[in-house]
Amino acid sequence: MTDLYPIRRALISVSDKTGLIELGQALTARGVELLSTGGSAKALRDAGLAVKDVSEVTGFPEMMDGRVKTLHPIVHGGLLALRDNDGHVAAMNEHEIGAIDLLVVNLYPFEETVAKGADYATCIENIDIGGPAMIRSAAKNHGFVNVVTDVEDYDALLAELEANDGQTTLTFRQKLAQTAYGRTAAYDTAVSTWMAGAIDLATPRRRSVAGTVAQTLRYGENPHQSAAFYTDGSGRPGVATAVQHQGKELSYNNINDTDAAFELVSEFDPAESAACAIIKHANPSGVAKGATLVEAYKSAFDCDRTSAFGGIVALNQPLDAETATAITEIFTEVVIAPGASDEAKEIFAKKKNLRLLTTEGLANPLEAADTIRQVSGGYLVQDKDNGFVGLDDLKVVTKVAPTEEQLRDLLFAWKVAKHVKSNAIVYVKDAATVGVGAGQMSRLDSALIAATKAERMAEALGLDESLAKGAAVASDAFFPFADGLLEAAAAGASCVIQPGGSMRDDEVIAAADEAGLAMVFTGMRHFRH
Repeated sequence: MTDLYPIRRALISVSDKTGLIELGQALTARGVELLSTGGSAKALRDAGLAVKDVSEVTGFPEMMDGRVKTLHPIVHGGLLALRDNDGHVAAMNEHEIGAIDLLVVNLYPFEETVAKGADYATCIENIDIGGPAMIRSAAKNHGFVNVVTDVEDYDALLAELEANDGQTTLTFRQKLAQTAYGRTAAYDTAVSTWMAGAIDLATPRRRSVAGTVAQTLRYGENPHQSAAFYTDGSGRPGVATAVQHQGKELSYNNINDTDAAFELVSEFDPAESAACAIIKHANPSGVAKGATLVEAYKSAFDCDRTSAFGGIVALNQPLDAETATAITEIFTEVVIAPGASDEAKEIFAKKKNLRLLTTEGLANPLEAADTIRQVSGGYLVQDKDNGFVGLDDLKVVTKVAPTEEQLRDLLFAWKVAKHVKSNAIVYVKDAATVGVGAGQMSRLDSALIAATKAERMAEALGLDESLAKGAAVASDAFFPFADGLLEAAAAGASCVIQPGGSMRDDEVIAAADEAGLAMVFTGMRHFRH
């Protein structure tokens, strides 16, 4: 296997014609013979470039609506032949197989076709067969053959040829081959995943996961861990599709927390009211709705001012100047919103380390998707928690029924609890969290922590009584014992929302009645581990 090897003959067959003509011109200028198919050949020829149709080389026309055009020994022999193997060279000479030194292929736009909502038959027709076959052949033979599958690699190829007088190095070809195999793997993953959904196969025997690197990160959760951020191509509004307007690169933890913040704030319809979520270490330190965005931000901030320092702020409406000014009063890592005014951007520009991300809209909390978590030796896959509980789904189980105002706060608290690490207890008053207990081994401990936070924040605000007084309380799962509920009652809570379903429900309901609490069951839990 040699290191430097020249490119004398190239086969180009692309669906994405971006940069095609420029590439063809640069290769022709170096004396490279061009082979091509269909629309690619036409585009090159229309640009005045000499190009030979693959059908002319193979002696077979394109047939079956283009399904069969490159699946031929003349093509694959030219890609797979080892140039330093006498037997391979003899076979090439005997069968008049010309070597192909460069393959440029990008595949039928299957992912885009699916994203547009095409029907089953159309999706099937957009599954590329010849392209992946050629890519795999060329990538296997990277000792001699260059394979380019991404438009963004055209410039790198031409730079390599310029640096090595029309040749490429083995290291360069190896990198191209790795990228090529990654592309075909991702393509097959897209097809397999789509087909599983199309035929309602919830747990396919084999499942693949693919992504495209969006950012190489300085490190992971800790400085000794390497990390990168990959996107899955779904286009879901959020940190993966957002535009960053200013500030240094996002870190691993920034990305994780920003995603958590935006998914939470997307629970609240911007047409109904402004909403703000402040996240610290993947848990909300404060969440609130308001008549205006700045009002929502200030209410969320007042839930836990200490934890908000260095946090992530997510908004459900475009960032305005007044809200931007309020946010800059303390150190904030990231702000993400569905848009931002020019005035708001100018205000943030004075804080060079503050990252501002804008999206095209909010994420749909009801949209079906998968969540994946790695474990030793494998990974867990489940449906995304898009469970929804509305007013009509609530079952009053106590003697006292909640008022309309309490019901609004209960449902608000329930939405927030869905995004708090289990065990989760959330106190809410007037559409704003006033205490959050997250991630404890005991539900009682979460209730105690949430109540303590509400009491401490009341002291910080100069109030005479705890913010938990009269609050609505949400528990992400049932109370296994009455102790957690009684802790909420002792803190001053007035009503509770929980899934129900414990073998001790009767005991818990009796405790609520004795404490004068109103309580509703949802019939649904929101564990978040």
